Amino acid sequence: DVVQVIGDNVRRLRRERGLTQEQLRDLSGVRQQFISELESGRSTNPSVRTIARLCEPLGVALADLVTPSSFR
Repeated sequence: DVVQVIGDNVRRLRRERGLTQEQLRDLSGVRQQFISELESGRSTNPSVRTIARLCEPLGVALADLVTPSSFR
């Protein structure tokens, strides 16, 4: 499931960068609740725009978040 892949990548990258969900929220402008839901696989239909807002603070391209083998 692509949403689970995105969530897994966001969680891994956020942790690698030493960021809390709250810090990622502050850097991206994306609600912390959404970040939590995405990382836990509970987000059902995230918009491309919202996912793209997470890319800059994580230092990756959008394609990197949707690729299952990214950074593994």
